[in-house]
Amino acid sequence: MANPKIEQFKKILQMDPKDETLWFGLGKAYMGDENWEEAIPALEQCIQVRPNYSAAYYALAQSLQQLKQHEKCRTICDDGIAVATTNGDLLVIKNLEALHNSLPS
Repeated sequence: MANPKIEQFKKILQMDPKDETLWFGLGKAYMGDENWEEAIPALEQCIQVRPNYSAAYYALAQSLQQLKQHEKCRTICDDGIAVATTNGDLLVIKNLEALHNSLPS
């Protein structure tokens, strides 16, 4: 059964594809369903629409980690730490650093 939340996000995104909060919400809804393959492009689109959305980097890194895409996850962690540092998002920095450090060498 399709997640009604996901269907609602998709419907609204058709009307406003430049809304980063909708892309983030769609990505998080996919994450909630453990659908990492669909979460990744939604979160990448969020970052494309708003490159300084630091929470999206963390969600994207988490999704990549779930699919064991460790190299890409490391890159997103590094990019996200730089963005979060510029924004002063200390919790996001802490979370991204912890995720980065947990990745296998």
